[in-house]
Amino acid sequence: MTVREFFGCAFLAFGPPVAMFLFTIVQDPVRIIILIAAAFFWLVSLLLSSLLWFAVVPLQKHLLFGMICSVLFQEGFRYIIYRILRKAENGLMKITEDSARLIDNKHILAYVSGLGFGIISGAFSLINVLADAVGPATMGLKAGNEMFFLSSAATALSFILLHTFWSVLFFNGFDNNNRIQVGYVIVTHLLASGLTMFNRYQIYTATLIPLYLLLSVSAVYAFRVAGGSFDSLKAACSVK
Repeated sequence: MTVREFFGCAFLAFGPPVAMFLFTIVQDPVRIIILIAAAFFWLVSLLLSSLLWFAVVPLQKHLLFGMICSVLFQEGFRYIIYRILRKAENGLMKITEDSARLIDNKHILAYVSGLGFGIISGAFSLINVLADAVGPATMGLKAGNEMFFLSSAATALSFILLHTFWSVLFFNGFDNNNRIQVGYVIVTHLLASGLTMFNRYQIYTATLIPLYLLLSVSAVYAFRVAGGSFDSLKAACSVK
């Protein structure tokens, strides 16, 4: 049973992102490089936020402090990779055959880097949980709720997708000097991370329901920003 739960949670959290990677990224080496670079920058943000956490000893007992620092570091490094990709556009045109589409449609770069952010974020948040899920019948929590593994996987999936949509909005916001979009990303990232605080009380519905509502709003917002419409969605779904 533990093995089934392990694979179920792993497929729930990483099934859609892996499908996105296989269908939209794996065929282009440049996109793979950008995805890996974005994942690296997320790791650096995690390292720096951890160092700050250990440095400020009086605030180590306050999870809210660590959460806010982590979010701000992540958004700071999202901006750094945005600047790097924009400066590297001329070089990308020389090394990829799909340069025109990759450079002209700037949302592709945002999507790829956001997915890189999301995948590594989801992996770090779930890897220890999956290690416990495989057995021997341990949950890692005293008197833990039976929904712990499932809710952890669903939360990881939501953040992977949110990071993807946030990058599309974040990059477009700076491209068009739209402070509302940039502010939306930072505020909703803080909000989404804050919702996970309910998990310590095992109130998983208080986390997952608003989290997926926020995910739906962000998905529609990013879709519209990227030039999507109902007609284009209908046309894409009707393609055989």
